[in-house]
Amino acid sequence: MILRLLTSLGLATTLVVAAGAAEGKTKILFIAGNPSHAPGDHEHRAGCMLLAKKLMEAMPSVDAQVTWYGWPKDAKIFDGASSVVMYCDGGDGHYVNPHLDFVQGLVDKGVGVVCIHYAVEVPADPSGKKFVEWIGGYFEKDWSVNPHWTATFDKFPDHPICTGVAPFTINDEWYYHMRFPEGMKNVTPILTALPGPDTLTRPDGPHSGNPHVRKAIENKEPQHVAWAIERPNGGRGFGFTGAHFHRNWKDDNFRKIVLNAIVWTAKLDVPAEGVVTTTPTDEEMKANLDEKN
Repeated sequence: MILRLLTSLGLATTLVVAAGAAEGKTKILFIAGNPSHAPGDHEHRAGCMLLAKKLMEAMPSVDAQVTWYGWPKDAKIFDGASSVVMYCDGGDGHYVNPHLDFVQGLVDKGVGVVCIHYAVEVPADPSGKKFVEWIGGYFEKDWSVNPHWTATFDKFPDHPICTGVAPFTINDEWYYHMRFPEGMKNVTPILTALPGPDTLTRPDGPHSGNPHVRKAIENKEPQHVAWAIERPNGGRGFGFTGAHFHRNWKDDNFRKIVLNAIVWTAKLDVPAEGVVTTTPTDEEMKANLDEKN
């Protein structure tokens, strides 16, 4: 189902069928994946709807539309979109895998692409090669890892995505040792931290460890868990490995850096203090959660 969020009623959000952008507004399309994991984890629909709501409250010039539970059946929903946000389970079952040519067409037009958490993982070929072009990097099996750990972010690059973001510390399933282009061409690391050896206590496996990542941590190589790319044609992309836990959207800096990135990929100016939004209430955090056992 394809819906537009109307937030004028506050928490009692109204939903109406939508397609093209509202007149004079910048359209951002969120594609939420299927229900997954335990309650409170991988809450793709609730997360997308919360981000869309907060974004439109802060920036009335944005028309955020949300579709959920798989790839949209009607391609017209992409009409007029300035950026597409994917928040879903990834890997071999990533909903984008059968639609690479379609998304390439959007990218060729300069449309932004944002991938959140598991959505950054795709098969190396051909999807991974596309992701390096579209968002600047991806999770590659037997190269990248997916431990839960607490990361502290206290230094940020001079980049619009970091506008108004203060240092923060948060526990998440921060994937790291991502596959980036040679020399990080056109890519700017946004969130960087140094995982400890305690993040590699599991045996080697497609997601848990490998000789390459063990060597990197032994050498104390900082790891980028969020990054941005500006493509040669001016299009923009952003990858963010956090957001396993729905509760983390309550962290103002965690939420701001993702909202800033979405705005930036849509080629809008990030506000002088970043995208400032109110901390979600408990009621807002509970809204639109998937029904899970």
